[in-house]
Amino acid sequence: MAKERVQPPRALTIAGSDSGGGAGIQADLKTFQALGCYGMSAITSVTAQNTVGVQAIHDIPPRYVGQQIDAVLEDIGADAVKTGMLSNIGIMEAVAQSLQRHFVEKLVIDPVMVATSGDPLMQQDAVEALKHLLVPVAWVITPNIPEAELLSGQTISTTVEMQKAGEAIYALGPRYVLVKGGHLTGAEAEDWLFDGEQWQGFTSPRLDTPHTHGTGCTLAAAITAYLAQGLEVPEAVDKAKKYLTEGIRMGQQLGLGHGPVHHGWAIQPPQFGAGD
Repeated sequence: MAKERVQPPRALTIAGSDSGGGAGIQADLKTFQALGCYGMSAITSVTAQNTVGVQAIHDIPPRYVGQQIDAVLEDIGADAVKTGMLSNIGIMEAVAQSLQRHFVEKLVIDPVMVATSGDPLMQQDAVEALKHLLVPVAWVITPNIPEAELLSGQTISTTVEMQKAGEAIYALGPRYVLVKGGHLTGAEAEDWLFDGEQWQGFTSPRLDTPHTHGTGCTLAAAITAYLAQGLEVPEAVDKAKKYLTEGIRMGQQLGLGHGPVHHGWAIQPPQFGAGD
């Protein structure tokens, strides 16, 4: 008698395409696969991008973004959903409407505003739209220091200021806020998770490497994958940070700029990475 097939955890990413493969949709799908999820995608923008920078951006018409989301959720469904690059208000509105229409609960928002190279990935007026359309319905939002400053209107240079900004972001409506401390200095990289009552810290060694392209996308995608598997948010964040840390340690020496995180470090031989 044939065994009944078990449905894998399903994770959907709504984000931009990185032609260099290190960030965006490509990073998310690699992460989902590495962590045992069935990955799906809705592409919001197409970028001409490599390890050096972003050469061009073409935004997908909002209607087609919404149709991609609808097509996936009406048929396959998703146990958790992640958003990445949402460059303009029209795309954000289409995403918000589709997520509301399909009653998406486990939503991870990576508020992608600037690429690792420093190139802007979100139009200026879209920041306010993000705060009003999507942040209030997020299960988890994962801003880095510059993004947390824009979302909170505060300057951050210390852990105390990270937490103060995080509390301001929490007031916008998400269930959890994870403020990432990679842009600060120190021997350890500290991320702080707030649930509305208490803060929980997650630390990892600060690795001296230029190969960090796609770190934000990868962390948020890993959190999404673990949520899709049924983990609670603190455990999902802890496991995601450990996965990312090793991916950075094994960062790949590709291109002339910021090489990508090694998304498949757990399922590929170590010689494909940069090593220690």
